Amino acid sequence: RCREQPLIPPAFPHFLRRRLLSPRLRRIRLVVCDVDGVLTDGGLSYDEDGTVVKRFDVRDGLAVRMLQQAGITVALLSGGRGGATEQRARHLDIHHCRVGVSNKRAGLEELRHELAMGREQTAFLGDDLNDLVVRPATGLLITPADAAPGLCRQADWVLRRRGGDGALREFSDALLASQGWMEGFEQSGVGTTN
Repeated sequence: RCREQPLIPPAFPHFLRRRLLSPRLRRIRLVVCDVDGVLTDGGLSYDEDGTVVKRFDVRDGLAVRMLQQAGITVALLSGGRGGATEQRARHLDIHHCRVGVSNKRAGLEELRHELAMGREQTAFLGDDLNDLVVRPATGLLITPADAAPGLCRQADWVLRRRGGDGALREFSDALLASQGWMEGFEQSGVGTTN
């Protein structure tokens, strides 16, 4: 059952919102992202052969690498198709990439079962009303700043960054800080490509 109001009202200052969510962030072991509108700006371009071309933000790519180094599984769950998502997943060593998913709640529950992850261990980043169906299957529902208003009203956290403009990175920085990883990354850097 969907909550009528978000866990933390949108009027809360951003720093206070993160502090209140911190205990829940510490439990997260699985981060699942929608692709179009979260990892991309939601726009689709086609080349002369009809192949879909998408723009991904490299900061989100580094976020994936940092999450992986912290032992957090990253997965992609998208209703779209086209090849660009699968290529990006291969480039970032994301082993759980599901595209053409018509029922995202069922897809998320199947993924959680496969990985033996509980609801409270799972965060989902989505941007539109078709992502709202995962609400009962995830511990945290996160949206980029430019997500659909109906989704934002029910999200646990509306990020400051827009989809395709470092939204995953904003979330991952907070998640990694809550789990004690960020200080090490900031001191030593991250030894991988994005």
